[in-house]
Amino acid sequence: MPRELVKSDLANRTRTLGWLAVWWIETLVLHGPGDVQGEPIIHTDEYTGFILDCYALKPNGRRCHESAFLSRPKGTNKSGLAGELVLFEALGPCRFAGWAKGGETYEFLGHTYTYKKGEPMGRAVKTPYVRIMATEEDQTGNVYGMVKYNLEEGVLSQLRAYGMMVGNTKVSLPFGGEILPSTTGASSKDGGKETFVVFDESHLYTTSSLKSMYATVTRNLPKRAMIAETWSLETTTMYSPGQESIAEQTFQFARMVAESKEAVARGEKATMKLDTLLYDHRWGECEDLGDDEALMAAIIEAYGDAMEWNSVDGVMGKIFDPRTTESESRRYYLNDIVSEQNSWVEIHQLRSACVPVWAIPDKMMITLGFDGAMTDDSTALIGCTVDTGEIFRIKIAEKPDIPLKDKEGNEVKWEVDPVAFDAAVAMAFKKWKVVGFFADPPFWQTYVDAWDTKYGEQLLVKAGQASAIRWWTKRDTPMSLALERLHDAICNETKEVRIQSDKTLLRHIINARVWERPAGNVIGKESKKSPKKIDACMAATLAYEARAAYLHHGDKPKSTFVPRRVDKR
Repeated sequence: MPRELVKSDLANRTRTLGWLAVWWIETLVLHGPGDVQGEPIIHTDEYTGFILDCYALKPNGRRCHESAFLSRPKGTNKSGLAGELVLFEALGPCRFAGWAKGGETYEFLGHTYTYKKGEPMGRAVKTPYVRIMATEEDQTGNVYGMVKYNLEEGVLSQLRAYGMMVGNTKVSLPFGGEILPSTTGASSKDGGKETFVVFDESHLYTTSSLKSMYATVTRNLPKRAMIAETWSLETTTMYSPGQESIAEQTFQFARMVAESKEAVARGEKATMKLDTLLYDHRWGECEDLGDDEALMAAIIEAYGDAMEWNSVDGVMGKIFDPRTTESESRRYYLNDIVSEQNSWVEIHQLRSACVPVWAIPDKMMITLGFDGAMTDDSTALIGCTVDTGEIFRIKIAEKPDIPLKDKEGNEVKWEVDPVAFDAAVAMAFKKWKVVGFFADPPFWQTYVDAWDTKYGEQLLVKAGQASAIRWWTKRDTPMSLALERLHDAICNETKEVRIQSDKTLLRHIINARVWERPAGNVIGKESKKSPKKIDACMAATLAYEARAAYLHHGDKPKSTFVPRRVDKR
C-alpha cells in the first residue's frame, strides 16, 4: 500500500487519548451537511488509527506531536474529520489527567465512559481557543459548516442551555473560550490565544497573505504550549509543484524528518528535531492512466477505507473528464506527487525503476560516481553494480535546509567533511571490486588527484587519457550523452537500471531540471540559488556511465549477482 507514516518514536496506539476521542465523537457528533447529514459517525480503521496517533502520549502524559498532517484524495472526508477534532478540542476531555486505576468514569451530557486499568484519563482544555483557518476563496469552509451544524442541531446543541452561543462567524463556548473561523486579516490581529488550529486544504495556501497567516498562527501556538499543549492539524490533497504552497512546504519538512530518521538508523547524527510531526500521506501509483485495470487498483490504493463511500467508476469518470489534465487527475484523485514541467525524470517513471535498499555483497564488481561541493550545497559518492546496473548510496552529505546554530543561537557555517568522503572511497575499494570511478573535480581536485594516484592503476576503465578518475561534468556533449543513457535506462520498459529507494538519492534525482544547451540537454537546479540539491543525481549518472564504459571497453564480467525478492511497494 503506497502510504508514508512519519511519527514520534514514542507514539503508540495503546498509550493514547485517541480511544476516548473516538468514543466521544461517535457518541456525541453527527455527520455535517451532505448526503449523510445527521447520521451518527462510525470511524473506519484508517481514521481511527489517525486519531489514535494524533492523541498519542509520551510516558509522562504529554502529547507526542505538536502538529499533524493528513494527506488524502478528494472525497475522503478530510474536512469532516477536522471538524470532529475541532469539537473534541473545544468541548471534550482532550488532555491528559492521569492514569486510570480502573473503573473511573467520564460523564458528559448523560453519556458515560469507563476507563480501563492503565488507560490515560482525559480533561478539557481550560478556555480553549480553536481557530479554523479559511482561504480567501472560502471564508468558512466545510470544517466550520460541520461544527456549526452539530452545535445547532446535534446532541451538542444541548450546551446552549449552559450559555453556548453559535453564530456564522464565531462560537462562544459554554465554559469559556471560542471556536473561530478566520481569514487572513483576522489572524494577524489576534494576540495568540490558540490551543488548536485547523489548516484545511493547505495546498490552496499559495498567496503571500495566506502564507503570512499560516506563519503568524503557528508562531502563536507556543504561547500556551506549556499548559494547554497546543497543536495544529493540516489537511490537504496533493499540491501543485512549484507553487510553494504550505502543503508543499510541509511535505518538504516531513521529508527532512524522514531522512533524518534514516540517518540516525545509519548511525549518523540527526540534523533536526524529529519527534514533533505526525505525517500521514496515502496515494495511488499508476504509470499509465490509460490502463484501466492498473488505474482501478491505484484508485483503491489511494482511497483506502474511504472507498466505502466512493465509487471506483465515479472517480475514473472524473479522471477521464477531458477538462481534467493528467497532472490534476494524479493530484486530486490519486493524491500522487507529480513532476514539474521541466523535470528530468517523471516521478512515476522513476518509481518503476526503484528497488528496496539492501546491502551490496562484498567483492561485487561495481563502479563509482562522485560529485559535489564543499559549502552551501551537497556532495555524493554513489555506486553502481556492473551485473545489474543497480545504483546505490555510499555516502551523501548536504547542507541542512534548516540552518545550524550554536548554543548562543548564532548560525554555524556548514561544510562537507572531506576526510569522511576520503574514508568512504577507501572503504568502497576495500569492500568491493571497483572497476571504474568517474569523479567531477571542481572543489575536490586535491582529493581527486590523490584518488587517481592511489587507485587509478587498478581501474579497468579510465575516465580519459590524462586521468583514470577525473571526469568533468561541465563538458556539455559527453554530459548530455551520459544523462541520456541513464534517462533512457530509467524510462524504457525494459528497466535497464535499478535504483535503490534511498530517500535522499531519489530526491536529488527528482530535483533535477532539464537545461537546453547547443551541444545537448544537461541537468541543473531549478535556479542557481535553489536549495534543492542534485549532486547525488550527477554522481549516479557518472557511476552509470563508468559502468557503461566498462561493459563497452572491458571484459564481460562473470556474474556475481545474488538473487533476491524485489518488493515494489
